[in-house]
Amino acid sequence: MTGEHATHMAASGAHPLLTRALARESGRAWQFLAAGEWRPASSDAEAAAAVRACLTAPLPTGRATTARAQATRRDRRLQRIVRTTLHHLDAGAVSPPAAALLAAVARALLPWHAHPNPPAAAAAPRYGAARAPSDAVAVAPTEAGEALFPGLIALFTTLAATSPPGSVALTPPAAPWQVPYAGRFRRHGRPAPGVWTAETVRCPGCGGTDGPWTVTCDWRLITLGCPCGVVTHEHGLAFSEVWLLLPDA
Repeated sequence: MTGEHATHMAASGAHPLLTRALARESGRAWQFLAAGEWRPASSDAEAAAAVRACLTAPLPTGRATTARAQATRRDRRLQRIVRTTLHHLDAGAVSPPAAALLAAVARALLPWHAHPNPPAAAAAPRYGAARAPSDAVAVAPTEAGEALFPGLIALFTTLAATSPPGSVALTPPAAPWQVPYAGRFRRHGRPAPGVWTAETVRCPGCGGTDGPWTVTCDWRLITLGCPCGVVTHEHGLAFSEVWLLLPDA
């Protein structure tokens, strides 16, 4: 998937999607696979197979056949792709290049993180607070999201099938990155079914400052640097709780 192709697909919807990282990481993945530099580990293949299953899932049928009902089913399919991607990203079991790719997919499909809203018990902000009603996208750019499917299906199909049983995994490097972030990070938890908590991450060295931060990531570990000079990775944040809040990468 080239950058030009991704930009064209994003432009097909009413709201541009954040596809810069997806174009970059998809291109890197194809290059690694073509050169034989990436033979995904079993955890990478399992994540790829799970995402591919969501991408290729047929739309559910129901008694309601209105255009609105069909639009909701299409958006729920996109939402399932996002949440499956985030689940495997945050589980911490995939390799750095797989994590970078999963994060890029989640970034591109971010409008469906909370659109349409699922039932109340599942709508808690596990991966960041949902947009306020005044900021909500009235109509999700569904066509733009679905236009990404062919390229993603091809890539995740290849990733899921590249390493036959008994083969030795080979992992290419993933580029680390560093970026300033002036906002707050919120750490979310689920102490009981249907019960969610959220707390602001603060610097452990200067009496509770909550930013601005210098965020550094090598796709295995995220560290937060405070202006006071303290650098910490003991913040408890999931990858998605950081990555989905940062400026378009």
